[in-house]
Amino acid sequence: MHHHSEMVPVGIIIATLLGMVTARPPLNHLETHFSFENESEEVRSAAIKRLLEVFGMEDPPLLRGDKHPPQYMLDLYNTVADVDGVTKDPYLLEGNTVRSFFDKLHSEQVEFLFNLSSVSRNEKVLTAELHFFKLRPQSSTKFNRHHFCQVSVYQLMDTSKMNVTQGKKLLSSRLIPVHSTGWEVFTITQAVRSWMVDDGNNLVLLVTMRTLAGSQMDQKVVRFASGRNHHQSKQPMLVLFTDDGRRAAALENTIRDPNPGATPVPPSIPALPNVPVPNRSVRSLDHEEDSDKMPCQRLPLYVDFEEIGWSGWIVSPRGYNAYHCKGSCPFPLGQNMRPTNHATVQSIINALKLTKGIETPCCVPDKLFSINLLYFDDDENVVLKQYDDMVAGSCGCH
Repeated sequence: MHHHSEMVPVGIIIATLLGMVTARPPLNHLETHFSFENESEEVRSAAIKRLLEVFGMEDPPLLRGDKHPPQYMLDLYNTVADVDGVTKDPYLLEGNTVRSFFDKLHSEQVEFLFNLSSVSRNEKVLTAELHFFKLRPQSSTKFNRHHFCQVSVYQLMDTSKMNVTQGKKLLSSRLIPVHSTGWEVFTITQAVRSWMVDDGNNLVLLVTMRTLAGSQMDQKVVRFASGRNHHQSKQPMLVLFTDDGRRAAALENTIRDPNPGATPVPPSIPALPNVPVPNRSVRSLDHEEDSDKMPCQRLPLYVDFEEIGWSGWIVSPRGYNAYHCKGSCPFPLGQNMRPTNHATVQSIINALKLTKGIETPCCVPDKLFSINLLYFDDDENVVLKQYDDMVAGSCGCH
């Protein structure tokens, strides 16, 4: 890495870390793949701790048993991310985090309890949806009478009593065809927002089915999959679309300040751990000299979650290509080097030796892409999160 690392985006920090973690230079620098083979335990844990910080976590989540992510979350992941987890379109998702919660009550009634304690205080709830699965009607005798039923979602206010008559607040209500089958989605954003503010962890929701006349609907006719006796794929769940504020903060800190008079604020970067650099072998010195002749270009750098020991809790992707930038930026810089004006001037000063100690410009990422992670958190909820600046999209001389 060159001498101006105080302005390096997070994606490069990881690439640097992983570069440091590689014990020996790869024989073929086109196939960089980091591994922790004979690195000290201390360095390994420091590097992994730092990588967790990049992903906004303190510890890797612990999972009990074999868990299956809900199909909805898998579909959502495949909609926003390509095969390698790279974001297809940054505007597809509202916010940068989607959390799914399973019902913890497992009641026979259509009554659900969702524990929202894993949502952090600074997360902004943009949309909240209750998803539950409508099953096929069991009895056909009542068909001629009712074509629609009124389905309402209530929040139970006094959770200590767990008594339906004790204060319930209507959140959403609509008519649903009696014959229909499949997922029903009710938006209950406002309720969840105020619930988060009021410090509630356990949100209790009740779903009622009534005829148009207002009488209780026959349970055999209108049935919803409950948490207790139905297949995992039809489990009721609460889905929250949130923003953890990381993207907004990153945008505020970008170097290109919209107010030219103000002094730009470089993005804050966590300091790198003091990773001891392994002794370079003779072969590595030859290798270094070769790479100096190579013009600035983008080379692969594969981050393998399995190798780090994270495949247990990360559902997708298995790993991703962060890429890295390597090579020289010799005078004269061609347009294919995508140089900034500053870099062009610097390379001229360097070539003319007008000032002592001026290096050639550096080969660095000049376009960065975000990646998506689909993973299980500590409460075994499935989370989809977007992380900015994780992949070097292209390299240039700066």
